[in-house]
Amino acid sequence: MEIEQTAFALDSTTIDLCLSLFPWAPFKLSKSALKAHTLLDLRGNIPSFISITTAHSSDVSVLDELPVEAGAFYIMDRGHIDFKRLHSLTQLGAFFVVRTRDNMVYRRRYSHPVDQSTGLRSDQTIVLTGKHTDRYYPDPARLIHFVDVEKKLRLSLLTNQFLAPALTIAHLYKARWQVELFFKWMKQHLRIEKFYGYSSNAVKTQIWIAVSTYVLVAILKKHLKLPHSLYTILQILSLTLFEKMPILQAFQAAEPQSDVTHLLNS
Repeated sequence: MEIEQTAFALDSTTIDLCLSLFPWAPFKLSKSALKAHTLLDLRGNIPSFISITTAHSSDVSVLDELPVEAGAFYIMDRGHIDFKRLHSLTQLGAFFVVRTRDNMVYRRRYSHPVDQSTGLRSDQTIVLTGKHTDRYYPDPARLIHFVDVEKKLRLSLLTNQFLAPALTIAHLYKARWQVELFFKWMKQHLRIEKFYGYSSNAVKTQIWIAVSTYVLVAILKKHLKLPHSLYTILQILSLTLFEKMPILQAFQAAEPQSDVTHLLNS
């Protein structure tokens, strides 16, 4: 998949906390929790925006905080559907790709030919006709139906980008999986499931330290063109932190492994 524009994946993850130790973040009867809303730049899988809120905060509300870049793609799951906010992205010159809900009401204007051997099922220009949605999003939109064979899912994708091939839009949405890998990697390797302090400031500080560590390791990997996974780089740095040697020397004997392989095997 090759596109000229920047592409971001937006999602959130819940960070569970003990209710007795963190009573300031109540979530359910037996536990507390925070939510980390993350905008991941898919060019390097590096977070460009993170908002830490209570777990009760809705996913869609974070759209009001996003630093919107004209011409960029914002790829989201259906928890971020709010047609008024999506129309604001359109007015700011940005593109969205979002998985639709089954109850979305619309009228088809045009159907465009697709190659069904690629997994595409339809590519349509539509207008929204549901209660209030025609007012919140008055412009035409594009609806693409795609079958993800790997995950055995039938996806309905809504976008305001009409020029890109339908298969590119589908592949962009599939790339949203990278933000799920980011969350899993952070929780497994950067100590954000056990906290050293119990105040709101202590917890958020530890989360931000974890994010900063991830970004520094990712920058190191890209700058030095290292073939190793982020996990391997992190492990090597933790073992050689106080040794005086050229940094590339520390990675020479390590076996390269992808982060996807490591996460799937862990």
